[in-house]
Amino acid sequence: MLMKHRYLLVLPVFLILLVSCKKFIQQQEEKAVISDVTNGLWYVSGYKQNDSNITSSFSGYLFKFDANNTVTGTWGYDSSRQGDWTVDINARTIYSNFPGAGTPLSYLNETWLIKDSYTDSVSATSTDTVSHTSNILQLKKQ
Repeated sequence: MLMKHRYLLVLPVFLILLVSCKKFIQQQEEKAVISDVTNGLWYVSGYKQNDSNITSSFSGYLFKFDANNTVTGTWGYDSSRQGDWTVDINARTIYSNFPGAGTPLSYLNETWLIKDSYTDSVSATSTDTVSHTSNILQLKKQ
């Protein structure tokens, strides 16, 4: 009987530690992703909208992601547009939004499901909620 009471006391402590460890690991994973994304400039190396390859629409654009969840898309030396981005490690998604931007930046205004990622490249998919197009995005670090 005494042994049973010990298990009842130890079990909640163990569960709290387990949850705390899992949360700590998730926080460390998120920090690592943010560090990888925010160090350097990125460009669109591939973009398919349904069956159309529209990668060339992004020619000349570079993207700088900042830890404060802002992203700047720059084309050439004098044209830039600021947006925002967030990452969800558990859902394996990145959301990006360039408010008021025209094409091609507006094509990035989606929640992207990460299919494959490395420190220097990302492959993601989305389905546009308005036009219902299927999108495939590939980003590479410059």
